[in-house]
Amino acid sequence: MRNQTRVAALQLAAEVGNIDANLQMCAELTTRAVRDGAEWVVLPEFFSTGVANRPDLAQNAPPPDGAPTVLLQDLARTHGIHTAGSTLVRDADGHVRNAYFLVGPDGVIKGRHDKDLPTAWESALYIGGTDAGRISLGDKTIGIAMCWELMRTQTAARLAGQVDLVLGGSGWWSIPTLPPRPLTRWLERRNNIRAVNAPSVFAAYCGAPMVHAAHSGAVSCPLPLAGMVYGGHFAGGASVTAADGTVLAVRRRPEGPGFAIANITPGRQQPRPLPDRFWLQQRGAVATLAWAYQNPWGRAQYRRSHGQQPFSRASG
Repeated sequence: MRNQTRVAALQLAAEVGNIDANLQMCAELTTRAVRDGAEWVVLPEFFSTGVANRPDLAQNAPPPDGAPTVLLQDLARTHGIHTAGSTLVRDADGHVRNAYFLVGPDGVIKGRHDKDLPTAWESALYIGGTDAGRISLGDKTIGIAMCWELMRTQTAARLAGQVDLVLGGSGWWSIPTLPPRPLTRWLERRNNIRAVNAPSVFAAYCGAPMVHAAHSGAVSCPLPLAGMVYGGHFAGGASVTAADGTVLAVRRRPEGPGFAIANITPGRQQPRPLPDRFWLQQRGAVATLAWAYQNPWGRAQYRRSHGQQPFSRASG
């Protein structure tokens, strides 16, 4: 890894559950990013499916060596670049996990990180992992953090001062416009600001540059225990951030599919002191409520669909 590295963070408008269409979009955007000089191309969390409260996403999860992972390997090998991103996988123990893979230019998987805590309704789809989220790559160490992992002090604590580059991505959903609409619109503006800022805030707490990929499309699915359909969109945007939290490039959600691209200098700086609290940032009232009731609901749903299998991480 040279002093200056050109990196691209993709932004997708995924069709939720349409793996073939999403992989095609990833391939096309990666080719465009490479034409713009990208040496690393980072795909978002759930790049193969998007994410929603839909059981079929977990039911159809491929094995770790399935089509989404093969795409990362093929793109890396074809273009001579590093690729990375997360996809739902069903491991050999029968459990589904949100697995983030880093692939080298030779097409070989250099490491994997399983998201530690599913967020809200995601708990119905997969279980969390226990790895440190650090991948050795020559003389550098790459950190991995996805979506609300960026919001938690425990994530920053396992990466701060220990990594030279952080990769990640989000499937961060919006707050729908419901009565009273002035209030929910205000809450969504705050939610979107939080989603946009999360990667740059996290980079400063880690003391390393961050490449953050994102989704920008629409989401529609049942809202747990509410007797209604959630209709919203993915919030935030794709970005590249320097180690001090300076945003070098950003592609905001209204811009749609594309990428943020910039030159970064991998390496470690003095990280910002970590706060003595669970959350790095305030989550907002709606997100706090969703976390409180959807996580236990989701875990119960997952147990029903997976029988009495223990919540253990797959070996290896």
